[in-house]
Amino acid sequence: MNPPSTALLKNESIQEVSKIFKMISDPTRLSILFLLHKQELSVGSIAQSLSMEQSAISHQLKTLKTSRLVKSKRVGKSMIYSLDDLHIFSILEQVLTHIKEKEK
Repeated sequence: MNPPSTALLKNESIQEVSKIFKMISDPTRLSILFLLHKQELSVGSIAQSLSMEQSAISHQLKTLKTSRLVKSKRVGKSMIYSLDDLHIFSILEQVLTHIKEKEK
């Protein structure tokens, strides 16, 4: 695979990569992503797991959804959230591997 040209990265991709890292740099959003990696959850379940208010979780989920990191579906009267795809979790696993290497 050929690496992308520097011009392409500077003009189009760098800002998008930066946005993704900003999204996953927030501890609450990061915790939500880890929870959703295990299973699909409602706002209430996420709020309970993180001991936070549902309104705060809803705000973070909206931000994650806008960034296409999570998706939702309606089940009855509830919205159920899940990861939009597993690419983001691959990045998180790489970071965790990096951290564990430094701990040795």
